[in-house]
Amino acid sequence: MLLGILFNVCLIAANLLETKVIQLGSLTVTAGLLVFPISYIINDCIAEVWGFRKARLIIWSGFAMNFFVVGLGLAAVALPAAPFWEGEEHFNFVFGMAPRIVVASLLAFLTGSFLNAYVMSRMKLASRGRRFSLRAIVSTVVGETADSLIFFPIAFGGIIAWRELLVMMALQIVLKSLYEVIVLPLTIRVVKAVKRLDGSDVYDEGISYKIWKIREV
Repeated sequence: MLLGILFNVCLIAANLLETKVIQLGSLTVTAGLLVFPISYIINDCIAEVWGFRKARLIIWSGFAMNFFVVGLGLAAVALPAAPFWEGEEHFNFVFGMAPRIVVASLLAFLTGSFLNAYVMSRMKLASRGRRFSLRAIVSTVVGETADSLIFFPIAFGGIIAWRELLVMMALQIVLKSLYEVIVLPLTIRVVKAVKRLDGSDVYDEGISYKIWKIREV
C-alpha cells in the first residue's frame, strides 16, 4: 500500500515538473527527471516481490490518479480568477496543460510502466529469481526508452527543433537509467527487506499479461 501511494505521488509530481525545462551545465532536460525514475524503481520492487498482476493494478491506479489530477487542474483553470489575484498566468501555465501534453504523458506512462513490469517479470522467470540487478537495469532501460520515444515527439514535436528534441530524448533515457544504477544498492536492500517482512516472492507462472485484466490480482 505504501509503495502504491508513493508510486502515485511520484507520477503526479513528475507530470507537474515536466512543464519546466532545466539546464544542467550543458545539458537540457525536463525537471521531471528529479522524481520520475523513482516510479520505475517502485515498479521494479512491486513486480519483483508481488508479481506482474499487482504491478498492473498499481500502474492503472497511477493512470487513474494522473487523469484525475489533470481533470481537476483543467477545471481550476476554467474557473474565473478573483480580480485581485495576480498569479493566474503562471497557474494556468502549470495546470492548464495542452491536450497533446496530457495525451503524451498518459500514453508514455502506460507504455513505459507496463513494459518495465513485463520485462522484470519475464526475466525473473527466465533466471529463476537470480540476477535482480540485471533485471532491474534492463527493465528500466526498456521502460524509460519507450516512455521518452512516445512522450517527447507527441508533447514537443513542432515546438522544439527536432535535433534538440532527439538530444533531449537521448539524455532523458541515459540519465534516468543512470539514476537506476546509482540507487540500485538501495533498491536491492528495499526489495530484500520487503520480501522478509511480507513473506512474498511471487513468480508469474501461467498468468495473463493482458494489461486490462485488472481484476486478476
